[in-house]
This record gives sequence, C-alpha cells and structure tokens, in this order.
Amino acid sequence: MAGKRLILAAQCENVAMTEPVSEILTPDAARLQLAERVELLRRTERRIVIGLAGGPGVGKSTLAAELVATLNEDEPGAAALVPMDGFHMRHSKLEHLGLVRDKGAPHTFEGAAFVAFLAELRTAKGPVSGPGYSRKIEDVVDDAFTVLAETQVLVTEGNYLLLAEAPWNGVRPLLDLAVFIDVPRETVRRRLMKRHAEEGLFSEERNREHIERVDLANYDLVSTTRSRADLVISLDTDT
Repeated sequence: MAGKRLILAAQCENVAMTEPVSEILTPDAARLQLAERVELLRRTERRIVIGLAGGPGVGKSTLAAELVATLNEDEPGAAALVPMDGFHMRHSKLEHLGLVRDKGAPHTFEGAAFVAFLAELRTAKGPVSGPGYSRKIEDVVDDAFTVLAETQVLVTEGNYLLLAEAPWNGVRPLLDLAVFIDVPRETVRRRLMKRHAEEGLFSEERNREHIERVDLANYDLVSTTRSRADLVISLDTDT
C-alpha cells in the first residue's frame, strides 16, 4: 500500500504529464480511486480543485456528486461541487443572439465568467455562492450552491474543462488534478435520448435532431482534449 501511495502521489503532483494515465474502471471503483487521489493532494493546506471533463452523457455529473459525498462522509463540508453547467448562457440571451438551436456548444456558455469564478474560489476566504443549471426548466438557477470558507476540495465537472481555445484554456491551469471520463459514443447517444425524454420538454424528433447535430458533435470535440488530462478513466458500465 505504501508503494502504491507513493506512485499515486507522484502522479497527482505531476499535473503536466506528457501522456495521461489510462484506466478502465467501474463507476464505483473510479469514485474510490479519485477519493484516494484527493486525500493525497490534501496534504497541502491550500484549497485544491479536481476537474472531471468529458463529453455530454458520459456520467461526469453523477461521478462528481458521488465523489463529493464520499469526501464529506468523514468530514462534512470538506468538499463542494462546482458544476460548469451553471455558466450556460441564460435562455433569454440565447434567444436574443439567435443561438437557441446551438445550446450546449462551447460558444453558448459564459466561459470567461466560469474561469474567473473558479479562480476566485481557489483563494476565497469566505462563503461564495454560484449558479447551477436545471434541466427541468432548461435554464440557469442563481445561488444553486454555496462553497463554505472551510471547504478544501472543489470538484468541478463539465464538457469543456480541457479545451485549449480561449477562454476555456484558462481552466486547465486552475486544476490540481484533471480527469477525463470516457464512455462509448453509442452509449452516450442512448443515454441522451433517455435524458431528454424524461424531462418531456421537447418532441422525440427535436431531441434526436439536437443530439445528432449538437450533443454528439460536442462529444467528438471534447474527445480531442483527453490528452490534456492527468488521468483518463474509461467507465465500465452497461448503461
């Protein structure tokens, strides 16, 4: 175990590795391994940021939430979830700009505001509230979460954390550990059809068109960023 911890420590500290470490893990095994890596990073007294990147529908949000819950089991308030989705452009702005059909693409987010918010959180000494996103109304929700002063670990997740183009390229330097989550493209297609249908906001035809034109295009774009991660996890799941 000591040898394993030394190896993990070296991997966690070297955030500029040429090639990311790649593993195939179940979601539960991924959660436990990430929790162990976070504990190694917490040897520092400063606040640390863990980023889970990957295309839409790969399970980032679920894994991130479960990781935060695991970290808070023994020390409530030690970790907080900071979702990138809270920085979608508001629907009214998308309508004004004529971008509603592109919703979910990189240019339909307030990317610069997300980078600035994450940078602020790294050094904040008091509580800071941030926005979330509701799939039930397909819009931003103000003050959806609050990061407390004593929180040491921030877990952020989103499609575009590892993009090399501005303004998204400002995210990678803020991450102490960058993880790319991957599942097969066909699995993503099935998951997204189910997700959109569950909310019942649009027709099946609209959902299928949006997934093919926007979501899967985003999946392909985000897949090109996996080499910028420290760790690539291919989730072993049948759903």
